[in-house]
Amino acid sequence: MNDSPGWAVPGPSPSDGDRPGAPDGRDGSEGAQPPAQQPPAGGPKWSAEQPPPGEWSSPGSPQAPTTPKTPQPPHRQPQPGAGWGSYAGPQGGQGPYGSAGGPGQWGKPPAAKPGVIPLRPLDLGEILDGAVATMRTHWRSVLPITLVVATVVQVITVLVQKYTLSDLPVSSDAEPSLRELVDTLGGSMLALVANGFIQLIGTIVATAMLTMIFSRAVLGQSSSIGTAWREARPQLLRLLGLTLLLGVGGALLVGVLIAPGIAMGNIAVGLLGGFAALPLLLWLGIKFSLASPALMLEKSSVPTALRRSSRLVQGSWWRIFGITALTGLITTFVSAIIVWPLTIAGLAIGLADAGPTALENGTAASGWAALILSAVGAVIAQTITMPIQSGVTVLLYVDQRIRREALDLELARAAGLENYGSDPAAPATGG
Repeated sequence: MNDSPGWAVPGPSPSDGDRPGAPDGRDGSEGAQPPAQQPPAGGPKWSAEQPPPGEWSSPGSPQAPTTPKTPQPPHRQPQPGAGWGSYAGPQGGQGPYGSAGGPGQWGKPPAAKPGVIPLRPLDLGEILDGAVATMRTHWRSVLPITLVVATVVQVITVLVQKYTLSDLPVSSDAEPSLRELVDTLGGSMLALVANGFIQLIGTIVATAMLTMIFSRAVLGQSSSIGTAWREARPQLLRLLGLTLLLGVGGALLVGVLIAPGIAMGNIAVGLLGGFAALPLLLWLGIKFSLASPALMLEKSSVPTALRRSSRLVQGSWWRIFGITALTGLITTFVSAIIVWPLTIAGLAIGLADAGPTALENGTAASGWAALILSAVGAVIAQTITMPIQSGVTVLLYVDQRIRREALDLELARAAGLENYGSDPAAPATGG
């Protein structure tokens, strides 16, 4: 987010060795001091020696020790560029807080929380809680966006289902002619494509605006609908291009893998190619899952956003997959609880009006009662679940940048916390 204070244009991750102050001297300096003596520029100013595990005290406490009682073991010394949430393991590996030397031996340090999340590496509960807290705290901005988008999409969907899909022959005494079938199917497909495009546009607009609202909520700042629209509007076309590129790319991947089976006329080969495409699509979906917030918050291009997402996800694929999958299960369960009772009630009303034969000819599902009640349930469900899904994606992006690029320092400065990360005795909470 280049135009917001403290959100500088992100460079390569520390693993690439391009961050300023890297100990290999790539910033042009010669004879750089060891990490424990010379902290990286812009990073947390670690002291030469760290207190041993179990002796971290609250910032600002009068009993806080100024010097460690015993030297910190070398393999736990924080490394430059690693940012919050990393440590150097015995073999030089990196891991989250609480992992060094075993569980519980090095807990999470106190962190500022100017907004909905603490400024340090996040766990699953903090990511979900941050998404829900934003929706609860900033509901005047979040809920109207998702409510309007969901309502417009569902109204169009109801009209398409009522006046287009209901024309498809379900059962008839007189078999329709080939021309009638082609005309009916052609009109239905055209309506479905138009309905899908409207849903795509609505989802993109809602996602873009919600991303801006969540980015401000991290800093403890509110954002009106107008402000979110003005910040998101310049990137909408790029976000549309990114979404279409990912969709078309996925379709091409499936087509390439099932093409041999189609060419050979072998169904088994085609099915094998389709099954092989599923794990590839899943892997690529998670690999590029952070491209949307990277594009919106960094004001970058589509290729740059894809590269940024790939770099941020690298080494954390399973963690991001698990959080994303769990969020999907939660939102699906919530949607089912809301939608299915209303859908069943609509079908019951249709059966009461048209009789048992309504199930055979399809009029029960295409009646106004069933369509309207199902749409009402979908509007309520999307209004609730869309902010949670968008919020989890944005907070995953922020969490990965905190872990890899020490973004928490930039966020603290943007939130008005002076000297955050440079003085162990500085207050850990914002004013």
